[in-house]
Amino acid sequence: MEGRSGAMGEGRGGEAGGGAEREPELESEPAVAVEAVMSVQVVSTAAAAKVPEVELKDLSPSEVEPQLGLSAVAVSAMPPPAGGGDPEAPAPAAERPPAPGPGSGPAAAPSPAAGKVPQASAMKRSDPHHQHQRHRDGGEALVNPDGTVTEAPRTVKKQIQFADQKQEFNKRPTKIGRRSLSRSISQSSTDSYSSAASYTDSSDDETSPRDKQQKNSKGNSDFCVKNIKQAEFGRREIEIAEQEMPALMALRKRAQGEKPLAGAKIVGCTHITAQTAVLMETLGALGAQCRWAACNIYSTLNEVAAALAENGFPVFAWKGESEDDFWWCIDRCVNVEGWQPNMILDDGGDLTHWIYKKYPNMFKKIKGIVEESVTGVHRLYQLSKAGKLCVPAMNVNDSVTKQKFDNLYCCRESILDGLKRTTDMMFGGKQVVVCGYGEVGKGCCAALKAMGSIVYVTEIDPICALQACMDGFRLVKLNEVIRQVDIVITCTGNKNVVTREHLDRMKNSCIVCNMGHSNTEIDVASLRTPELTWERVRSQVDHVIWPDGKRIVLLAEGRLLNLSCSTVPTFVLSITATTQALALIELYNAPEGRYKQDVYLLPKKMDEYVASLHLPTFDAHLTELTDEQAKYLGLNKNGPFKPNYYRY
Repeated sequence: MEGRSGAMGEGRGGEAGGGAEREPELESEPAVAVEAVMSVQVVSTAAAAKVPEVELKDLSPSEVEPQLGLSAVAVSAMPPPAGGGDPEAPAPAAERPPAPGPGSGPAAAPSPAAGKVPQASAMKRSDPHHQHQRHRDGGEALVNPDGTVTEAPRTVKKQIQFADQKQEFNKRPTKIGRRSLSRSISQSSTDSYSSAASYTDSSDDETSPRDKQQKNSKGNSDFCVKNIKQAEFGRREIEIAEQEMPALMALRKRAQGEKPLAGAKIVGCTHITAQTAVLMETLGALGAQCRWAACNIYSTLNEVAAALAENGFPVFAWKGESEDDFWWCIDRCVNVEGWQPNMILDDGGDLTHWIYKKYPNMFKKIKGIVEESVTGVHRLYQLSKAGKLCVPAMNVNDSVTKQKFDNLYCCRESILDGLKRTTDMMFGGKQVVVCGYGEVGKGCCAALKAMGSIVYVTEIDPICALQACMDGFRLVKLNEVIRQVDIVITCTGNKNVVTREHLDRMKNSCIVCNMGHSNTEIDVASLRTPELTWERVRSQVDHVIWPDGKRIVLLAEGRLLNLSCSTVPTFVLSITATTQALALIELYNAPEGRYKQDVYLLPKKMDEYVASLHLPTFDAHLTELTDEQAKYLGLNKNGPFKPNYYRY
């Protein structure tokens, strides 16, 4: 999520430097003026070295020191200079000194040149009665009303400003210096730390977190994150997420006194984002002890993981883990001396699979499993069918509040975000095939259609297929359109949906990505052969090049696009996270015998309760049934309002 930031920063610097020279248009000027201009240029250039000395004598130390003595917080909060007050000549972005930021190390002491430049810019004057004439060397002449030509000193200052700062910029050619500069430039952009693309596998410190010895401020070392020093910034992200997660915050406030999860030892394996952090801290406030790992090697926000570790949560995750790291982190959560989990919160089934494989005896003390993904639920039903499911499991994925909100609305917004950040593609007129028309597929298709794309759908289920047709999409087989489409998106939860044969037949520059949980939908393994060349373009973007020069654009190596390459709407995740929290409370507190060793859907009443907690955000007002109406419908006035078989 840093490679783009750095690339953009350096790119802007190049543009700024390249725009310094301007070609004069002097052919239409009188010959006298041209001679005057040439003489002014000579005098101006000769005097250039003397002007700064004169100016510095006029500057008292008190005028310079306050600008150099600002704290890091104050500097980072200040808006960047807009060309020193000259609206016609903004200072190039790449020439500004880097603003210190969290995780970027101590700010370098400003050079004397950095102190001179703002003062020199502030002294520029413009006279509306003078006409400006620019020259090849970047200087200016003032043509007075009486026809005389005089030197424009402020242009000389501008020349010195560029020369000084360009020299200062060239003094910082190191990798760290360039990264610091680019972060100051793109602090407010979508490539800043706050985005999900903020940290990549090319980070400040290439040392594996497994080889580091880190401690938080309390001296605790029971965690493994990229850099614990990023905790402060991660805390800010968590605080922002809390504002968009009203139900979890309400649940935390209402149930905190009761501590319904007191004694619960929850081991979790989910995407570690700011929204997950709010969930974890809510579970902690309700009395639970938590240990956490990531369910995806690319979706972890390093700064958020650091903030959780600083707050005392044993977190084992960082962005860009290897496969070996992934399983090592899960094992560190589970295999702990003196601590054994009694609840599992999983996303994808990897944690459940690991415990079954390595520590099957743990299930003797585990009260239940809560699973939120299609892939993980599928694994649970397989275990149940084979008679190997040892504990009750709650299927959060098929709850109404997950299917109809997270899967649909979240993907409807995040698919565009992920594609735009990684490819900068314009969607209008592009041909896209979406494999699968479940709730995720519906969200993706709706978003792309609204942007003007021509969308095809592949589907195995005739009911979903009919829905796609009636929503205005053409139902096809993948083979029928694979040669012509510009983008291929998988969201089926299946394996080998896009095979090597499909990949071979794709057009040049076709974009291939996955919106399902697992990386099995695209046969990425078949692309790792000697005849194909892999070329990293930017973070989470690879060109796979065929011998004839054809290339496809593979995003996130076939893993989940939105959480690997962008962000997801916090409010929608609040609905899912609240459902997960209530499912954990239900399973943990359920009397013995209520739930057997099987997979269960959440009670309808619980779905309605989660939805009701989010309605106040919209100032929404529910209509209440009268006693007569409730009797007529055969319902309780307080719900549930729909039978379990109802399809929303």
